[in-house]
Amino acid sequence: MMDAMISDGAKALAARARARLTDISGRDASSAAVWFVPGRIEVLGKHTDYAGGRSLLCTVERGVCLAALPREDAVVRLGTRTSAIEARLAPERPAAARSGPAIYVDTVAARLARNFGRLEGIDAAVAADLPQASGLSSSSAFLTAIVLALAHRNQLHTRDAYVANVRSREDLAGYVSAIEGGGAFGTLAGDAGVGTMSGSEDHTAMFCCERGRISQYSFCPVRAEATIALPEPWTFVVGVSGIAAVKTGAARDAYNRAASAAAAVLEMWRAATGRSDLSLAAAATAFPGADDEIRRLLRTGDPPSAFTRDALLERFEQFFEESERIIPKAAAALARGDTAAFGAAVDRSQHNVETRLHNQVPETIALARNARRLGAAAASAFGAGFGGSVWALVREPDAPAFIDAWRASYRREFPHRAASEFFVSRPGGPLRELR
Repeated sequence: MMDAMISDGAKALAARARARLTDISGRDASSAAVWFVPGRIEVLGKHTDYAGGRSLLCTVERGVCLAALPREDAVVRLGTRTSAIEARLAPERPAAARSGPAIYVDTVAARLARNFGRLEGIDAAVAADLPQASGLSSSSAFLTAIVLALAHRNQLHTRDAYVANVRSREDLAGYVSAIEGGGAFGTLAGDAGVGTMSGSEDHTAMFCCERGRISQYSFCPVRAEATIALPEPWTFVVGVSGIAAVKTGAARDAYNRAASAAAAVLEMWRAATGRSDLSLAAAATAFPGADDEIRRLLRTGDPPSAFTRDALLERFEQFFEESERIIPKAAAALARGDTAAFGAAVDRSQHNVETRLHNQVPETIALARNARRLGAAAASAFGAGFGGSVWALVREPDAPAFIDAWRASYRREFPHRAASEFFVSRPGGPLRELR
């Protein structure tokens, strides 16, 4: 039986996943275990998490469903809408590198086998209503669902290595993020991941965000700071640009450059001061005036050859203002119901990523500006950048008319972006097993 709190959309996805599982396994999947993992909106927190900064997060009411049946061998066989992927639960990946959904299956299979030893496999299938490569974290949701299914199949929560490292939902989010990014987690050794220098905000949102609320987290390590009810009658409208915001393959370099710049600032700081701050956020707040010391260093020091002084200073200014000034101001405004002040803070964040982080494209810039022109209380691009989506905060009764106007303005300006999509979502709940 499905939980009464599960949306009709999630129930439909579960039915599709079970039907696909029957097709690929040749077994009755009516009793299969099913997990729903939502996508997320990064309300604010542009490229802050992996540097220890803050984010404002919520999930959406769309996501990825994975249905799974146990196998008695060490094989993962997973059916997507168009293909079936196989991987062995072994600590070494296949000799030939794979791409697309297969890289996520390979990453999870190898990492769990490396961290926990002998494992038994699953037959599984997925169904999703998240637009792919849209900045809504469809790939992280996909990877997370595979981890959940294999953890359930092998009762990982009973194993000593798991118990020693994963003590909370935040810890589990951090571990799943480490699987995707390739980093170690506690005593659980890392590997190559999927090749992106990502943080854990996506996974934290999926595991920890609450229905109807915006969550404020800081990272490295994950720390819950606040939750704020999104006041009625406000809701989010998401505009998907139609430009894929992928974080694998050729797109990795552009995404990773922002992370590398933040790491370069931290390394310059450590070398100049002899300090051992664990993140850029820790360095910038280590003592009163530490941020000014970092600015002076970036203006006069010798940067790594891959960056100029100006590029590193821009990256630091964007990071510091987003994490330490804009997010606290925006959260306080939202908590007191001051949507005008919230919108002004979000506008500043959007300006900074356009002029300092340089990860926007004409389509996302236009979507954000047109949303504000059409009456949205706030609007921002989100996610890795270089494509993806924009959220707009509007009154729920106005959402249908707003979508019509927003879509029309976008398609007049970018008529070739046929894959664009627009939908409404209140903040959703966390991931869950469907029964």
